[in-house]
Amino acid sequence: MNYIILTYSFYLVITVCLTIWVARTLFKNGKVFLVDIFHGNQELADSVNNLLLVGFYLINIGYAVYTLQVTDRIIDVQAVIEELSIKIGLIILILGAMHFFNLYIFFNLRKKAIHEKNIKEGLANQYIDTQIRQ
Repeated sequence: MNYIILTYSFYLVITVCLTIWVARTLFKNGKVFLVDIFHGNQELADSVNNLLLVGFYLINIGYAVYTLQVTDRIIDVQAVIEELSIKIGLIILILGAMHFFNLYIFFNLRKKAIHEKNIKEGLANQYIDTQIRQ
C-alpha cells in the first residue's frame, strides 16, 4: 500500500470534517451576535452569516489542500501518524485562531452597535426631555 496516498486521504477527510464541525458551530452560535449587531435585522444577519460561512470554508479547505503535499518519505504506519499529527495539529491551531478572530470581530461590532444604540436612545431621551420642558 502507498502510505503517502493513505496519509493524503486521512488528512483530507479529518481536515474537512473538522472544518465543517467548526463552521457549523460558528454559524449557529454567531447568528445571535449578528442579529444584535444589525439591530434585529434578521435578513441582513442571515446574509452576512452565510457569507462568513462560505469564506470560512474557502480559507480553511483551501489551506488544507494547499498544504496537502508531503515532502518526507512515508515508509510505515508510524510515519503516517506522525505526518498526520503535524498537519492536523496545524489545521486545528488555524481553526482555533480563526474562531478567536471571529469572536474578537463580533464583540467589537457588538460593542459598537450597543454604543450607537445608546447614543440614539440618549438623543431620543434628550428630545423627549426638551419637549416636556417646553
